[in-house]
Amino acid sequence: MGLRINDTVPNFTAETDQGTIQFHDWIGDSWAILFSHPKDFTPVCTTEFSAVAQLNDEWAARNTKVIGVSVDGVEDHKKWKKDIEAYGKATPGFPIIADDGLAVSKAFDMLPAEAYLPDGRTPADSATVRSVFIIGPDKQLKLSMTYPMTVGRNFAEILRALDGLQMSSKGVATPANWVPGEDVIIPPTVSNEDAKAKFGEFETIFPYLRKTKAPS
Repeated sequence: MGLRINDTVPNFTAETDQGTIQFHDWIGDSWAILFSHPKDFTPVCTTEFSAVAQLNDEWAARNTKVIGVSVDGVEDHKKWKKDIEAYGKATPGFPIIADDGLAVSKAFDMLPAEAYLPDGRTPADSATVRSVFIIGPDKQLKLSMTYPMTVGRNFAEILRALDGLQMSSKGVATPANWVPGEDVIIPPTVSNEDAKAKFGEFETIFPYLRKTKAPS
């Protein structure tokens, strides 16, 4: 059974290029994004890790830690980071988990339980290890998405989704294509009277669709 929204994510101990971590302790009181890749030194993944590095200040501004997962070892991760920095012109300061035994990939249900990777494996052998998990400070899964190997992830959208999740934790919802600064949606479970008391003025578009200024 795969992880579902609001499930507590697996805790694990793993080696990274920055040392050993215990996942829940590493998250601490922060939000966290775990993003996985099929193999080091692959073209799409190099561009993606570079995009993540370019957003270092944005993650920090949102109290969010990012961590990569790849099925190769620590020494490969360290060498690969040189390519990542050269391509993106930004330092990849986040850790990368060395999931060469597939323990993390299996714990997060990114591979079948019986999966194994033979010696001399290629990226195709671990093609399904390519997911994003956004995790709250409560260690619960808030969002997940999985991409094929041939389509690079849009980390601007992942950042936008993170903003939406953090906004929705204030008791509202966000409409399609919402970005910070735009109005938000009052949940249908909140009465007009309670909405007035909590949010002040709001716009009623339909009885079930009411918008208000985003709470600070």
